[in-house]
Amino acid sequence: MERPLAGLQHPTPDTCAVPQPLRTRHLSPLPGPRRRYPGEFLLAFTRQPLAFLSSLARDHGDVACFTLGPERMALLNHPDLIRDVLVTHHRNFRKGRGLERAKRLLGEGLLTSEGEQHRRQRRLVQPAFHRQRVAAYGGVMAAYAARARDRWRDGETVDVGAEMMRLTLAVVGKTLFDADVEGEAHEIGGALTDALRSFTFAVLPFGEVLERLPLPPVIRFERARARLDRTIYRMIAERRAAGDDRGDLLSMLLLAQDAEGDGRGMSDVQLRDEAMTLFLAGHETTANALTWSWYLLARHPEVEARLHAEVDAALGSGGRRRLPDADDVAALPYTRMVLAEAMRLYPPAWVIGRRAVDAYPVRDWVLPPRTVVLTSQYLAHRDPRFWPDPERFDPERWTPEAQAARPKFSYFPFGGGPRICVGEQFAWMEGVLLLATIAQRWRLRLADPGEVRPRPMITLRPAAPVRMRVEARARPPAGDR
Repeated sequence: MERPLAGLQHPTPDTCAVPQPLRTRHLSPLPGPRRRYPGEFLLAFTRQPLAFLSSLARDHGDVACFTLGPERMALLNHPDLIRDVLVTHHRNFRKGRGLERAKRLLGEGLLTSEGEQHRRQRRLVQPAFHRQRVAAYGGVMAAYAARARDRWRDGETVDVGAEMMRLTLAVVGKTLFDADVEGEAHEIGGALTDALRSFTFAVLPFGEVLERLPLPPVIRFERARARLDRTIYRMIAERRAAGDDRGDLLSMLLLAQDAEGDGRGMSDVQLRDEAMTLFLAGHETTANALTWSWYLLARHPEVEARLHAEVDAALGSGGRRRLPDADDVAALPYTRMVLAEAMRLYPPAWVIGRRAVDAYPVRDWVLPPRTVVLTSQYLAHRDPRFWPDPERFDPERWTPEAQAARPKFSYFPFGGGPRICVGEQFAWMEGVLLLATIAQRWRLRLADPGEVRPRPMITLRPAAPVRMRVEARARPPAGDR
């Protein structure tokens, strides 16, 4: 974990001033750190965002106001306050600057669109993630995981992050778009990585000006977006030309008409935006969750042994081993607990930003209109008030009894409220089935025993490649592929 920054002090009036008409006697000066020199917080956030936000929560509690360049910010760090922003008072908030800037890559997809456009797009996309349809994807997920594991050889060292990216990209390509993109996985994965690395540059103050200049991050982003567009527009064109319904997401989107709205379907640009969003959300986040899961399992052999025992009991071992499907997820509760605990410590989505439309009261304070409110999964998931010994990896936190004792928004890896991730159940099933399928055959051992630190971009990736040595659990039976 990154070390928190030291030296943050008490608030002064230049942090987040309360609008004069809203001042009342019971309101207190807004809490937050004292700015010692211009640009201090922007520099700290840009260099070490996790450490900076951790220090705010540590030094200022549940509400901390500060500025990032011209933006007035407020970090809220209590489950009740998080629930109020994402659920109770969600109509008073719009997307924050981060996702506003993400439109450069994602367009007006589900992740970035607002208001009626978002509601319309969600109505069109939602049927693809109906429980029965998601269950039908289970066999494909396990089959692709088996193909991936069968490429490995006993004793070889693999970059497990790259392997999980390749695998989840293949899964999302096949299940949602009925397209075999595995052969393009290296190029597509590289383009996504370049686009995500450029995101930090894009969200800086005056990023709109900087992106017009021929700077290396701008050039890399434009090339990456063009590469991704080629793949997605090709899939759309091929499917329109074929005119057939393959029962996948792309077919549904091509055929869908908004019966509750204007009755129209989606244009190619709208299809592109949703496809790009689902490409990113459908493979990037799950790949990161799986990578951190393998890393944590390797560091906790007693947890790994229990997971292997559950997988063998549910799916057989030796010559009786079979691949899992959706019906087996219920028989793999500990595998899901491992995945849940990995996403607690290393949530793929590590922060959510919302911009207040009107002044927003928070306890004894009022945040001015247009304040960007941050809620952080990374902080909430490590809050010692709700997670004893929070740095410890412990899947037992996910027994039904333990879950019932915690407030809901102490854990929110998929967001919450009306904008909760539409593919949440897809992601849970995929994560469990891919972990189980690979764990049937292999143990993964860290090639370097050193600690791997997180790197916060749009998602929380490992800062360095996670290289792991593949060790066979047993000789695979004939025909088990």
